[in-house]
Amino acid sequence: MIPGIEVIDSRYRDFKFDLKSVIADNASAARYVLGGHARPVAELDLRTLGVVLEKNGEIVAMAAGAAVLGQPLAAVAMLVDHLATRGEPLPAGSLVLTGGVTEAIAVAPGDNVLVRFQDLGTVGLRFV
Repeated sequence: MIPGIEVIDSRYRDFKFDLKSVIADNASAARYVLGGHARPVAELDLRTLGVVLEKNGEIVAMAAGAAVLGQPLAAVAMLVDHLATRGEPLPAGSLVLTGGVTEAIAVAPGDNVLVRFQDLGTVGLRFV
């Protein structure tokens, strides 16, 4: 397990869309940033793992891993099950983003975002 930040880039005004639209938009995926410290999943309680999101030094969101389907590994299990129905495996070493723990926040050029993950370290980025 390694912490990361998903950078989304939605074409939809005020981040308002329906399910079909977000799927057609490839889930608004743009980039991701990894950092912190990699740890074996068995060493962590992902359900209760705390996350603090800061923007420009101010806390803007806090959450726990349970915000992702009750347990982030549930998202991985769903992916593996979906692939299995198509006769495809999840290749060893694949990078899987389990889903956002906090709500998305708007950023602008010059903003600094820092996310602190309990027991995993910190990931940050600056938007230019």
